Amino acid sequence: MANTAMTTEGSVKTGSSLGWAFLSLTRISIGFVFLWAFFDKLLGLGYATCRDAETGTVDFMCDSAWLQGGHVTEGYLKSAAGEFGGEPAGVYGEMFKGWGDFAIGSFRPLDWVFMLALAGVGFAFMLGIGTKVGAWSAVGLLLMMYVAHFDNTNNPIIDDHIVYALASVGIVYVELQRQSIGLGRSWRSLPIVKKNSWLV
Repeated sequence: MANTAMTTEGSVKTGSSLGWAFLSLTRISIGFVFLWAFFDKLLGLGYATCRDAETGTVDFMCDSAWLQGGHVTEGYLKSAAGEFGGEPAGVYGEMFKGWGDFAIGSFRPLDWVFMLALAGVGFAFMLGIGTKVGAWSAVGLLLMMYVAHFDNTNNPIIDDHIVYALASVGIVYVELQRQSIGLGRSWRSLPIVKKNSWLV
């Protein structure tokens, strides 16, 4: 049940310790979604990476794992769908498909950006530090994934990418008032964070 009390300034303060805790748990859960995807692609844990589609057998650290030289964004980008992809691919679809092969020598910058974004958002949300940067990074990553596979959804407008993006920003900016679970308070007390609010 929500607790309502009068502050010393006379304004009404409404809140619930249970609600704040679940808000933090939701943030942490979103962070775990990103972090799990990072480790699955890094090591080939057998969920989206290194699982045989026919037998279900997991080949840990297979050639598709990033540490084994796997191209973690290639498959997703080359399967860009619908108006932005599909067969025949639209203008944006061709762009995404082209990105799937993009490399500078043996260096694949999109793989690095993607993996660093997954890890960064995951750790930021799970620890409760740097959550502003984490939230907007999540929005950028999720919107790109949404646009690339626009027609691969059961809803013509909203899918889980949009929901996660909205929830990421909403949770982070509400939690600026009070973070029930996480290292946010200690993080925000650091001089560099006090001087640079975007690091919160």
